[in-house]
Amino acid sequence: MKTKILAIAISLVTLVGCEEFLDKPPLDQLTDETYWTSENNVRTFSWGFYTAYFGGYGSGYAWGKFFAGQSLNDDFAPTNPAQFRQNVPATLGSWSFAWVRKANIYLEKIQTVPMDEEAINHWSGVARFFRAMEYHDLVKQFGDVPWYDHELDETNEDDLYRPRDPRDFVMDRVMEDLQFAAENVRQNDGDPGLTVNRDVVLAFMSRIMLYEGTWQKYHEGNTEKAQVYLEAAKWAANELISAGNYSLGDYRTVFNSLNLAGNPEVILYRHYEQGLITHALNSYNNKEPQSGVSKDAVESYLASDGLPISLSPLYQGDRGIENIMANRDGRIYGTLVSDELRLNGVISYFSTSGYSILKFLNEEIKDLPEGSSNLNYTDSPVMRYGEVLMNYAEAAVELATVGGPALTQADLDMSINVLRDRPGVGIPHLTLVGNEPGVNGVAYDDPERDPDVPSLIWEIRRERRIELMMEGFRLDDLKRWEKLEYSDTEANEDINRGAWIAKADYPDLQSSVTLTDGETGYIIPATAAASQRRFEDPKVYLDPIPLDQITLYEQHGVTLDQNPGWE
Repeated sequence: MKTKILAIAISLVTLVGCEEFLDKPPLDQLTDETYWTSENNVRTFSWGFYTAYFGGYGSGYAWGKFFAGQSLNDDFAPTNPAQFRQNVPATLGSWSFAWVRKANIYLEKIQTVPMDEEAINHWSGVARFFRAMEYHDLVKQFGDVPWYDHELDETNEDDLYRPRDPRDFVMDRVMEDLQFAAENVRQNDGDPGLTVNRDVVLAFMSRIMLYEGTWQKYHEGNTEKAQVYLEAAKWAANELISAGNYSLGDYRTVFNSLNLAGNPEVILYRHYEQGLITHALNSYNNKEPQSGVSKDAVESYLASDGLPISLSPLYQGDRGIENIMANRDGRIYGTLVSDELRLNGVISYFSTSGYSILKFLNEEIKDLPEGSSNLNYTDSPVMRYGEVLMNYAEAAVELATVGGPALTQADLDMSINVLRDRPGVGIPHLTLVGNEPGVNGVAYDDPERDPDVPSLIWEIRRERRIELMMEGFRLDDLKRWEKLEYSDTEANEDINRGAWIAKADYPDLQSSVTLTDGETGYIIPATAAASQRRFEDPKVYLDPIPLDQITLYEQHGVTLDQNPGWE
């Protein structure tokens, strides 16, 4: 049978061939002695990690990270913006080391299976890859966490209630896990695009190390650690780029295909099956009201001459959707509905900002039952080449600020400019003019640039925002850059603004739609003062340790330190 990344209980029965199943002992007789006996069983165990880390578009009505998966950012203009956490919770399920324990058990059991050394090293790399993925998530959320590299003995209280290890110590171990996986995981194993192989490891390594390198630079001021992690990110991305196994095709096809098998950009994807495992994201892009895209996000797209709209003579202004969409970076047409504004009262599947997302809609099924509700079966990218190219570009530009080599035109040409050459995008290359960004050999500086961000880094961050729009990266990016203030709806009014309209042009417009100038102006999605999102305390960059865990540790004579600001 072909294995698929499915969000169902993956049992031994569904993941082995029929003949093999006939030889299996009953499930209630499985023990360590009867299970850990073959590579096929080792492979089967690995599938239990897949839906935890490769969620794609989620399943049923539960979305993954795509679209609103991380909506506490500046890409969205909702009527009731998500708020930053204010209080320490009594309990928090994410303070858990269950997946670390599972990875460690897996790693230890692999060593006992009668396989050759190559197979043991491969599967050990897979186990360490998943351990690294889990620790990255824990560190990203909580900072310092206890590091476990073995199965816990439930009778060993000193181990169970260990103090938190420093963040950089844990991330050094994560980097070691990823390096081991990169050296030992097979280049090819199982179905292409559906199983962990060396390319998958390298791609996630570029993501994880970029996150931690920039966190160390901007939050910790530790340029030495930043350089180490950024070098690892750049190396991993370069390994993938240099191998030449991936290329870019049509932008939107990556997100709305019924089957991503063979897509040249997709490194890993989640496959859905009609009537078996489905999701609801296509439906949300089809027949349901949306949290709209913010004016700030729409205006971040370059004009087709490669210049910011504030500098480009090609920009036609924002009065009317036809002007907004004229002469823009081609990715805007693959991301947003470009031929109409969808307004409350005018159309049932309106957007809070008037700007609607098109990116995930499959037109082939949009009018069928499978295009609605939670019956959608479009495949989801989990890791794609476009992200790897962006990871390389950002790691390269940031390395130059922490003691690494200077960014070169060659770095841009093998990353950002490959993205700009994608069919349907076709905007001029980003060039270096001295140390400044340029187009056609002429330097420019965006008047809207954050003055605390160098212009070249600003442009690379813009490219990342556009390339990965609505894919769930933006909140993580703002956190690692120490820029959560961008998501403050009072300080950054354009994230609480939508399209410019005149009410007289839309007689059916809902009276609840508020404009900046009364009868004309920009849509204001969140009108109540109490609903505004304020960024007031940097403590929110990390989540608090829940009270029940602090109490539990105290009962065992250990002080579990709380994160700064949450005391």
